[in-house]
Amino acid sequence: MDTVEKIVEDFASDIAMSPFSSGTRLRDMIRAIRACKTAAEERAVVRRECAAIRTAISENEPELRHRNMAKLMFIHMLGYPTHFAQMECLKLIAAAGYPEKRVGYLGLMLLLDERQEVLMLVTNSLKQDLNHPNQFIVGLALCALGNICSAEMARDLSPEVERLMRSREVNTKKKAALCSIRIVRKVPDLAENFMALAASLLKEKHHGVLISAIQLCTELCKASKDALEYLRKNCIEGLVRILRDVSNSSYAPEYDVSGIADPFLHIRVLKLMRILGQGDADCSEYMNDILAQVATKTESNKNAGNAILYECVQTIMGIEATSGLRVLAINILGRFLSNRDNNIRYVALNMLMRAIAVDVLAVQRHRTTILECVKDADASIRKRALELVFLLVNDTNVKPLTKELIDYLSIADPDFKGDLTEKLCSIVEKFSQEKLWYLDQMIKVLSLAGNHVKDDVCHALIVVLSNGSELQGYSVRSLYKALQAYGKQGSLVRVAVWCIGEYGEMLVNNVGMLDGEEPVMVTESGAVDAVEIALNRHSADATTGAMCLVALLKLSSRFPSTSERVKQIVARNKENVVLELQQRSIEFSSIIQRHQSIRSSLLERMPVLDEASYLVKRATATQATISADKLAPTVAPGGLKLPNGVAKPTSAPLADLLDLSSDGAPASTTTSTTTPNGFLQDLLGIGGVSTGTTGVPSIASTDILMDLLSIGSSPSQNGTPGQAESKPVHAVPEAIDLLGSLSSTTSVSGLEKTVHPSITAFQSATLKITFDFKRQPGNPRETTIHATFTNLTSSTYTDFIFQAAVPKFIQLKLDPASGNTVPANGNGSVTQGLNVTNNQQGQKPLAMRIRMSYKVNGEDRLEQGQVSNFPSGL
Repeated sequence: MDTVEKIVEDFASDIAMSPFSSGTRLRDMIRAIRACKTAAEERAVVRRECAAIRTAISENEPELRHRNMAKLMFIHMLGYPTHFAQMECLKLIAAAGYPEKRVGYLGLMLLLDERQEVLMLVTNSLKQDLNHPNQFIVGLALCALGNICSAEMARDLSPEVERLMRSREVNTKKKAALCSIRIVRKVPDLAENFMALAASLLKEKHHGVLISAIQLCTELCKASKDALEYLRKNCIEGLVRILRDVSNSSYAPEYDVSGIADPFLHIRVLKLMRILGQGDADCSEYMNDILAQVATKTESNKNAGNAILYECVQTIMGIEATSGLRVLAINILGRFLSNRDNNIRYVALNMLMRAIAVDVLAVQRHRTTILECVKDADASIRKRALELVFLLVNDTNVKPLTKELIDYLSIADPDFKGDLTEKLCSIVEKFSQEKLWYLDQMIKVLSLAGNHVKDDVCHALIVVLSNGSELQGYSVRSLYKALQAYGKQGSLVRVAVWCIGEYGEMLVNNVGMLDGEEPVMVTESGAVDAVEIALNRHSADATTGAMCLVALLKLSSRFPSTSERVKQIVARNKENVVLELQQRSIEFSSIIQRHQSIRSSLLERMPVLDEASYLVKRATATQATISADKLAPTVAPGGLKLPNGVAKPTSAPLADLLDLSSDGAPASTTTSTTTPNGFLQDLLGIGGVSTGTTGVPSIASTDILMDLLSIGSSPSQNGTPGQAESKPVHAVPEAIDLLGSLSSTTSVSGLEKTVHPSITAFQSATLKITFDFKRQPGNPRETTIHATFTNLTSSTYTDFIFQAAVPKFIQLKLDPASGNTVPANGNGSVTQGLNVTNNQQGQKPLAMRIRMSYKVNGEDRLEQGQVSNFPSGL
């Protein structure tokens, strides 16, 4: 018996001393967990501690409840499940004492969220604590409600929060205002209940209450337009007073930050001012004086002052400020660019990019400083400054800016050369007014960073060279000299070798000398030497090697004396490991040896490349790669702006417009007839127009597409599609019959020309698009649409691009737009022509998916929709 009693006593003693019993303190558990050397040991400690806590919960030990909850919160932060103790939080909250409630509410905020059903059980406890006479318990309830309240709890407890916002206790008012922010976010319909209360709190003196009230006002503006209008009428004067008082206040140690009185309140007030003043001229005018005072009086030698100045600049740019105030704001950003802090310079560059749309001349005054930022040691600042310089370039400053950037290109970091080269090429192509200047700059770029120049830039240069007959001699000489000095630049080698092959005789004979140009002494053998060196140096590059072999073959025809030498050089590549070069070498050797009679005619100079068609082709490829998240302006050589809405050869953008990305429609194996916009038939991803033995198009693919477009129109069931298609396409009686139901007709050369009423094809809060229609005489299937784009906002749209997609039975051709900038407030518009051919006119109506992309203050915007309200008969 004594032995049994001794065993029980020892067991009880062990339990009391065990570090994993429910009676251990939080610090002991933390110490035990930190002593673990492996994850398995940690899991074992947590598992034992959780088991002890479960035992304590089942035995209902109230004296250990708060200690266990503290442990569970730590275990929860380590990532272990603690759902088994959720009810313990509610028991602690229901306790009478403040310490228990504090732990309970803390556990409630950590262990639960608004999706937990258990949370509904705490609503009554929260309501009781919100009416508790102890302000500290009220504060606990407000904190918990502001962190985890659901929509149902917000509706139930909103009256209590409104009552507490009228409390005399400063801390209670502050916490009630913060709690109401959560309520407004969860239930925007309750915003009207807090508008007057928020406005009244702006009259308080305590800065904590003011910041909370301003945050609430900001949230109310986002939640309700009525609240926005109410606060514009009732809060502007109070905000101006607050900002003036805090700006002129004397030293107060409780609010002072680096010698500036409460910068946090400054910034909150400025942010709310920006929201209230945006698009409202009266409010903006009332703010102008205080904003000018803050911008001029705030010290910029402290980080807190710089934060206030930056927020002030953002507010000035966001409201309808005067031009003088905007210039003051841009000058502040110019001072930021001279700051030694990289963060300040970066945000200044970001803000200047947005300011260009507002006042480009004021930004131009800081061009020199911005150029210095391009040469900064920080990579992010260099890149942002380069983008800003690109936006600053115009016809008047393009030459000095280009010279500065090219001079820096020679010493730029290799990682930065790619971006710098791309921007330089875009600038030169977009703003070149003279071909000679364009050629000089491109040759410099190729010489300094030829390995970073893209192939399409080289192709564009070759097209310009082909069309500039008066500059071909000068170009080949300049490229030859550059090739001698910078022979390792791949793109330079390709362009130079092509020119030497085409215009080698001009190089040797110094044909087409310009005024002031020094002649270059090059022999026929010297021209072949230059190409041979390039071939040997770049033998691993199949493209460069192939161009070198072609150039050598052409030189053998231009310079007969070098024919034998060229034959030997070409023959050396017959065993080249690169299959392309091996094949060319064998074929070219055959031409030199066996086809002397046709070699001269075979190797004549290439015909002049069509520059206009190349620009259109390049535009299609460029716009096809533009993503919806990042749209950039597209330019072409010679200053030619590329047209908006040019057809795209890849499927991603238009297939996305038609919402075909998730459909698995089978593709037809037959090939459709190529049309001016035949790429659409490939882009739709449903297959070409399949034909039967009678050559009649199948309706299967069009039915699928019509279903995708949800326009519910199907071919007539009274006759076969073949019968419908067998009528002559251009028969006048059929055209007149199809148009017979239309009331407005005018006779044109014996045919019926119909003008349909205009429609609003698309309208949102920011953009309106109208379509005007005109039927082409003699072809009832073809319709000309005149699209007009109108900006309904107060901000100008830049880089505007219109894209459209149609079903397979419709052919679409987009003409260039009248511009890419849509003026604000409907003060002008952009127009664009569309030619539409409905191959199933009379059977299926027109349908079109449209997408508009543009920039507002440097930020990309995207809108899209479907046009299905076309007039009948089209």
